[in-house]
Amino acid sequence: MRTMQAPKLEPKKRRFKMPSAYTILFMIITLVAILTWIIPAGAYNTDKAGNIIAHTYKSVTANPQGIWDVFMSPIYGMIGNDHTEGAISISLFILVIGGFLGVVNKTKALDDGIGAVVRRYKGKEKRLIPILMILFALGGTTYGMAEETIAFYPLLIPVMIGVGFDSLTAVAIILVGSQIGVLASTVNPFATGVASQTLDLSMGQGIFPRLMLLVITLIVGIWYVYRYASKVEKDPSKSAVFEQREKDLDRFSVKDADDAGTMTGRQKWVLSLFGLTFLLMIIGLIPWSTINNKWTFFESATKWLSGIPILGNILGSDMVPMGDWYFSEITMLFLLMAVIIMFVYKMKEAEFIDAFMGGMKDFLSVAIIVAVARGIQVVMNDGLITDTVLHWGEMGLKGLSESVFIIITYIFYIPMSFLIPSTSGLASATMGIIGPMGKFAGVDGSVVITAYQAASGWVNLITPTSGVVMGALAIAHINISVWWKWIAKLMIYLFIVTCVFLGILAIL
Repeated sequence: MRTMQAPKLEPKKRRFKMPSAYTILFMIITLVAILTWIIPAGAYNTDKAGNIIAHTYKSVTANPQGIWDVFMSPIYGMIGNDHTEGAISISLFILVIGGFLGVVNKTKALDDGIGAVVRRYKGKEKRLIPILMILFALGGTTYGMAEETIAFYPLLIPVMIGVGFDSLTAVAIILVGSQIGVLASTVNPFATGVASQTLDLSMGQGIFPRLMLLVITLIVGIWYVYRYASKVEKDPSKSAVFEQREKDLDRFSVKDADDAGTMTGRQKWVLSLFGLTFLLMIIGLIPWSTINNKWTFFESATKWLSGIPILGNILGSDMVPMGDWYFSEITMLFLLMAVIIMFVYKMKEAEFIDAFMGGMKDFLSVAIIVAVARGIQVVMNDGLITDTVLHWGEMGLKGLSESVFIIITYIFYIPMSFLIPSTSGLASATMGIIGPMGKFAGVDGSVVITAYQAASGWVNLITPTSGVVMGALAIAHINISVWWKWIAKLMIYLFIVTCVFLGILAIL
């Protein structure tokens, strides 16, 4: 009798899997540490405010970074050290947002609210894209909206999936919208303000060309995202994250519009408080008196409230006026509003704590990524190579024509924005050097500022050193390699448009 032989199993081919965000960041940290052994150490003199003084670069004793420094860098990235500010305020903000969202999700208000949005925009879903991108761009252009957008991703992702798009569409709406706003910052005090002050210019100088750049680049961005979303809507398999669609439907609790429950009165109150929280955050972050020194309403109102007997003490004598808020204040806002929602919804204390801590747990990886990303800057600064790289750029931009100078300045600021993710830090570090060089080339200082801002916003869309990019992708469970592949063409379009715009602007 003939025996049947079992079919020979072919060994499964191992598919390449992109490393996690943590691994990628540690690889970059290690590479930068190696460069501290190769790149000569150097430093600029600084003034009392810590700003670099142009043409004062000098060589200093090298401080190459070793294994200890590599593994200490995310620690210092979180808590900070003598050379680099820590990311703990951003990380705490992210954790408290997670707790706030955990409390809101406990009420099911978002689930039923999203269902209402899906029903309302049935057949006209794509109208959301330009409207939302314009709103985020306004935040980016006025006050450099970046880390603050982390709060919006968990809200928008279920909406975009629910109306027939995908999680990448939601990320693109927020990240592309806000960072195109930063690219064409008009009155952003952290970019335009710091750079203008360094060059002793009015922040309003060059505002109209920047408005033109904002309109042009935002049109390009909206068109790119809109076209992609249309493809996904027609054929979900065209999605760049189609393989994880079922998981996304589950992890973001996306319901069919018909399955969403009818909203109760308490849920409507919760959604109203939810929207009010984000509105207060935006109003509090915009530096009104910096934009116009006559816009002191919030300062006057806060001073008046603080001066009222008894009530002023109850509210708190140390209240910070809206417009002067930063991460400490907006973190407090989300904590306060979470407590208010607990009382409005009549949630039990034990339920509130469980929901808040559970929400924080969901955002823990995002908070840690921000600190690890900051570790790259820690190694560069501690290795004393940041100023050397800046000096090389300073030497390479001499004696060029207006258009060539400004385009090369823009290109110069691209790696600089990667190395120094902070817009205000980059302006403080370089504008005192590049601005005066522009005068020798016949380029107005406001145009140099526009080039610097454009590069910063461009890099903010892709850099793994940004806690915003890595945090957004972590929330959406999108690998950075997928994001890079999707956004590559848009990056080219924005680069070309900006170069042409700056080249023309420099000779006008």
